[in-house]
This record gives sequence, structure tokens and C-alpha cells, in this order.
Amino acid sequence: MEKIVKTEEAWQAELAPDQYQVCRRQGTEPAFTGQYWDTKEDGVYRCSCCGEPLFDSATKFDSGSGWPSFWQPLNDEGVETQTDQAHGMVRTEVHCRRCDAHLGHVFPDGPKEETGLRYCINSLSLDLKARDGE
Repeated sequence: MEKIVKTEEAWQAELAPDQYQVCRRQGTEPAFTGQYWDTKEDGVYRCSCCGEPLFDSATKFDSGSGWPSFWQPLNDEGVETQTDQAHGMVRTEVHCRRCDAHLGHVFPDGPKEETGLRYCINSLSLDLKARDGE
């Protein structure tokens, strides 16, 4: 996978202000306001900054958190995690491996019958597309 590297000025010119704040400045959209928090449509969620496939709608579940929640990424190549100690908390940040866009955080309170994980992702970081070949 080829890494996408752009200046902050280039990202700012390319993205809407709220999308830039979330994806490039590690912001968070308010709960229950994002485009995909309650979407049930079938498809693949891609990075809104670079188009990298990240999550399958088959792994999306209603966590009650107000953000799109998934119990696993589409594959191990799409996302990376790192420790986030901002705001006086220790959390695990999730970002796009290809362009480093901030996606959200992963928590250990997801469906026990699956992975037990909850990838809590900002809608502004995602773009839902039909599956390839459909």
C-alpha cells in the first residue's frame, strides 16, 4: 500500500472544515449527529480522505454510543492504532494506515460473541460505498 502524504495546507484545502477538524486534527463529531451513526445500508465503509476500504457493513452494530460502531476492521491492512493520552484519558486511537486520517477509537466493550471490540468511528471519517462488483 502506497502511503499518501500531503501538507496540512493541502488537506485543509481538500476537506470540508468539520471533516478537516476530525480527520486531521483528531476531533470528534457530536454523538447522534453523524451521517452513518444509525445507517443500516449494505456496503464497505472507506476512508473519506483517501478511499481506503476500512470496515464492512456486516460488522456494524448498534452500540448505543451515537457513532458508527464496528466489531472489526475489514482487514489488518486498512487501519492502525496508537495510544491516545489526550483529554486526561488513555484510549486507543484508530487511524487510516494509508493517509493517517483520524477515524475514532477502539474500546474493549463490543459484542462478546464476535471480537469483544467496539471500533467507535466518526461518520466524517467514512464514506459508504457499494461493494466492488455489485
